[in-house]
Amino acid sequence: MNDLTGRTALVTGASRGIGQAIATRLAAGGATVLVHYGRDADGAAATVGAIERAGGTALAVQAELGVDGDVETLFEGVEKGLAGRPLDIVVNNAAAQPAGPLGVTTRAEFDHLFAVNVRAPYFIVQRALPLLRDGGRIVTISSVATRMANPAQTSFAMTKGAIETMSLTLANELGARGITVNAVAPGATRTPANGAVFEAPGLADVIAGSTALGRLGDAGDVADVVAFLASDAARWITGQVIDASGGLFLGPRA
Repeated sequence: MNDLTGRTALVTGASRGIGQAIATRLAAGGATVLVHYGRDADGAAATVGAIERAGGTALAVQAELGVDGDVETLFEGVEKGLAGRPLDIVVNNAAAQPAGPLGVTTRAEFDHLFAVNVRAPYFIVQRALPLLRDGGRIVTISSVATRMANPAQTSFAMTKGAIETMSLTLANELGARGITVNAVAPGATRTPANGAVFEAPGLADVIAGSTALGRLGDAGDVADVVAFLASDAARWITGQVIDASGGLFLGPRA
């Protein structure tokens, strides 16, 4: 297990799903975790409770992303939780879900996607930098949607492409401080929050059959990759998009 003892971490969207798994995994490695949530206070409390029952330390921080003042509200809670300590790890996980294909996506849905998936991570990093120690870690959750043509996810894929570019350019800018910046791109990942989606007849089998490793992912698969990137073992990795999809749609399978 990657040793994160003494580190502090902010994980956005950590009340459920992949974000919850990332928060609990970082805490298991020894980090004190600031568990961000937007509206799901019960989910955030469940994340904090799970961390504390396992012997870790966590604090819930509320801020609805994609609205005016979101980052300011978030960092009021972050700075209170840090209590003067530096921040070591920032994980931008919170994201709005795909709004639909080109023909049905409204301007409001499009703007909301970019506000949550692009604007918020950008300004969270900007606001975090004065708190982030030299040698810190920034990890943003992308998606394999950036390397696949899925007409139902055009606007969503655009947002994830934007944060991959953000990660690349920030890695170059922040390297002088020893800060690594990477993105992690999950594929089809079953979580308690989205499990019903994969109950459609035959869907899970089709996806598993299109995945090199032959199964759907789970939140822990992604969380372990994030924990690695947050650790000292990943000190020489920056500006990269790490595919954490089990090899989804790599090509025809024999």
